Amino acid sequence: MYFGKIKEHTSSRVPPNQNVTTTFPVLHHGNVPYYSDMNQWSLQIFGEVHSPITLGYDEVLKLEQKEYQNDIHCVTGWSKLDTVWTGISCRSIAQRVKVKESARYVILHAEEDWSTNIPIEDFMKESSLLAHSYNHEKLTPEHGFPLRAVFPHLYFWKSAKWLRGIEFSAVDTPGFWERNGYHNYGDPFKEQRFTWD
Repeated sequence: MYFGKIKEHTSSRVPPNQNVTTTFPVLHHGNVPYYSDMNQWSLQIFGEVHSPITLGYDEVLKLEQKEYQNDIHCVTGWSKLDTVWTGISCRSIAQRVKVKESARYVILHAEEDWSTNIPIEDFMKESSLLAHSYNHEKLTPEHGFPLRAVFPHLYFWKSAKWLRGIEFSAVDTPGFWERNGYHNYGDPFKEQRFTWD
């Protein structure tokens, strides 16, 4: 599979056995959703919370916005440096719904019943974001429009595209790739690519 011009990079910013690319590869399982009417889309935030909510796209855009520049790393071996994302801080969402002390994990639900899981500490990191824009432009459908997660400290499959639900949970529930052999956590600097890593 060709990702455009890729160069070797020895910076400490790049995890082991990753190559830096200047393109933005598109990798996913299932179909790309296209929305002709944004009233058809909503984000449900539920589970171990005191105040569950459902947000429409316009409501997401009206919340306090954050912008982060970071590096992203795909389990397939490419890294892209200095990406810029705009969206809502995951911390602010957790505060808005008043997460219960019983919550230990966050399950991200996306289109076509796709999901992935992370510990709540990772969801609450300063760099964790629910992004609607990339490099100051609205996300394209292929990259997760209208909303995707961005967890730059984990392999990028954890940064679920096409979000529809965020579930705070007392128990861990592995998602699609985790059930199919990918590592349950996915730290790129430890090369936690697969279950046996």
